[in-house]
Amino acid sequence: MRYNERELLSLARQPAEKAAEILMRVPKKGSVLKKRLVKLVVNFLFYFRTDEAEPIGALLLEQCRITKEEENVFSISFIEEPERKYCFECDSEEQCLEWIEALKRASYEFMRSSLIFYRNEIQKMTGKDPLEQYGISEEARFQLGSQQQ
Repeated sequence: MRYNERELLSLARQPAEKAAEILMRVPKKGSVLKKRLVKLVVNFLFYFRTDEAEPIGALLLEQCRITKEEENVFSISFIEEPERKYCFECDSEEQCLEWIEALKRASYEFMRSSLIFYRNEIQKMTGKDPLEQYGISEEARFQLGSQQQ
């Protein structure tokens, strides 16, 4: 995937929807759990060394699977590389469940599905398409059967 590093750093500095210092293991051979500041901004999960301002990595939360592994542990793996698994250990099961929910809601596909659902509900109630006023109601990405991004 191509990205602009300066824009990604700018995004990492934005206010987070969720942030915490939790234990993290990256999918490198011999990797161990290390305390990281983990920060969710839009659909990116940035991770930092706890004493540094610049992120050491970022995960784009698209085409991924978020799985509860153990009581306090969840993982993120990507559909195209399921063997590459990022593991996160939280302080409690409650914190773990909160992270899982926030991460699942962060993807473009979740937001798109929510938009389509609420669009249809509003249309049923009012008889009008709420996207029509923006001139985007016919775009394929806003149609129920479309998988375009």
